[in-house]
Amino acid sequence: MIRRGKEKIQLRYSAPKGIHDILPPDISIWQKTEATAKELFQKYGYQEIRTPIIEHTDIFIRSIGENTDIVEKEMYTFSDRAGRSITLRPEGTASVVRAFIEHNLQNFTSPQKFYYTGPMFRYERPQKGRFRQFYQIGVEAFGERHPTMDAEIITMLCSFMKAIGLEGINFELNSIGCEKCRPDYKNALLLFFKDKLDNFCPDCQRRYSLNPLRILDCKVERCIALRHGSPLIPEHLCDDCSNHFEELKERLRILQMPYTLNPELVRGLDYYTKTTFEATSNHLGSQKAVAAGGRYDKLVEEFGGPATPAIGFAIGMERLITLLMEKTNLLSPVPDCFIATIGKEAELKGLLLAEQLREKGYHVEIHYGGASLKSQLRRADRMDSRFVLIIGDDELRSGKIKWKNLKNKEQGEIEIEDISSILKNNLERY
Repeated sequence: MIRRGKEKIQLRYSAPKGIHDILPPDISIWQKTEATAKELFQKYGYQEIRTPIIEHTDIFIRSIGENTDIVEKEMYTFSDRAGRSITLRPEGTASVVRAFIEHNLQNFTSPQKFYYTGPMFRYERPQKGRFRQFYQIGVEAFGERHPTMDAEIITMLCSFMKAIGLEGINFELNSIGCEKCRPDYKNALLLFFKDKLDNFCPDCQRRYSLNPLRILDCKVERCIALRHGSPLIPEHLCDDCSNHFEELKERLRILQMPYTLNPELVRGLDYYTKTTFEATSNHLGSQKAVAAGGRYDKLVEEFGGPATPAIGFAIGMERLITLLMEKTNLLSPVPDCFIATIGKEAELKGLLLAEQLREKGYHVEIHYGGASLKSQLRRADRMDSRFVLIIGDDELRSGKIKWKNLKNKEQGEIEIEDISSILKNNLERY
């Protein structure tokens, strides 16, 4: 509150457009999802890596592609005080590749496997499950080009979806070839789109000369219709890419991993080669991808590192959480026990007792002074506490504490040293 003369002015602040807070009780489902990812990925040999939120801009221009929508329209880029161009990371792979090369991680036993979590930043129109600051869980594996690695990482993604309780997720699969076979496919696309170009959206008209594969990723309805019947990239794969793709599909069949072939799945980043895949849901509207990834066998080399095949994926947390919240009844954590006290000495005793019970693993809330017993019990009830302990002068003299089970209304007195046992016996019923 500030004053201008006699006038009072209320200042109101809000997060910038497209930026959101994550609050209780929602945060609990974020925490459980991240913990599940960490536990599962470690079973597959992945270790956590933490990279900076800011990087030199050239890292993203080189990896994502100078003419991509992300680089041209969506990056948060600024100059620091030394005049260097700095960018808030719009995706995670480029930072991990930079760290891989900078710290010579290729000198360790291959494959090197990493996972990460954290915020990314893109300036784009906010919509359901899509924000300007958004969060991802990602994995990257370096040093293995065999299709078994592709099959394992796709299956791991599927296992993660099952572990967090998501059903009805579709897995779409494609191969976009390599530097040997992709030029012929691009030429076939150019020829097919040439006479239709004037009818495409402005972005696709620009993509035509820069990278016609991106036309296949356009979500504009008229562009989707215009590309109907276009050449399919699996028909133009070289022998190496074709064999790799067939062996990948064979391994997915052995693993009983369900998938759908999508010959138009190209992904929006320049660094992908061979395998591309997406996990999608029909409950998210037009932006239906929950997770996506693929191979990028040339990116480490293009960054100045040694020739190193690599593959990875990223999960969009906001979209994932949107799906989970549709099927989850979110509740704030409830205390195992609330300690109500009457008088200063009882308050001090309650403070000590609360710490002792927390050390034993219980969620304990306490009275902080200045309220009647009736008020404290109302607070315990509002917090949905399972159990209440009451300490007053009589309890301090007798060494016994009154207790009440707020679920079944049972109550009684107990020796202080026996509190843990009665808590354990009562809480095990629920």
